[in-house]
Amino acid sequence: MSPAAGFTLLELLIALAIAAVVAAIGVPTLGAYVAEQRLQSRADALLRSLERARSEAVRRGTRVDLCPGTAACAGGALPWEGGWTIFADGARRSPIAAERAAEAGITVRGNRPLADYVSYTAAGRARRFDGALQMGTFTVCAPGFRMRRVIVASSGRARLETASELCP
Repeated sequence: MSPAAGFTLLELLIALAIAAVVAAIGVPTLGAYVAEQRLQSRADALLRSLERARSEAVRRGTRVDLCPGTAACAGGALPWEGGWTIFADGARRSPIAAERAAEAGITVRGNRPLADYVSYTAAGRARRFDGALQMGTFTVCAPGFRMRRVIVASSGRARLETASELCP
């Protein structure tokens, strides 16, 4: 007669204990990774929208604006994390593209020159509606993570950098 194949109760308990330790270590790490990727995705989306608005302005030969929310740069202090819309200039102010709202816990803030809108001229330069130079920094944050900065240069080009500072 051959011995029965299988696991003993002690072997099964040891395997379950090891699996529990691995899960306890891995699950929080996975959650932090997912939150980090959501933050990076929001910063990337803002960068892509700025690049698209600039290229559309050059392609169309007219002013193109990036505005928070869905209204055509009404001038109100709408939060950028509520999403944004790219508008072509003209009487109809037709939307070109829109970005959905950020997930809960992610904030997007532009400093004073960029707080209300970003507007690109037909030459691809960022200029305020009154013609003044428009350059500055958007800060994309989630508590406990390194902040992302989307920087709009005087030429109108935008770039993304990950700061060493943690978000408050």
